[in-house]
Amino acid sequence: MVIKKAYKFRIYPNKVQQNIINQTFGCSRFLFNRALFDVKTT
Repeated sequence: MVIKKAYKFRIYPNKVQQNIINQTFGCSRFLFNRALFDVKTT
């Protein structure tokens, strides 16, 4: 018998942390989309 466990976490970042998180996700999104574009064009 396999028992699976899961944990859920919720974070409450302050304004400075929210800004850093948004910048990180924005950069990651840009790089991912750029990589997809480069793969399609080569």
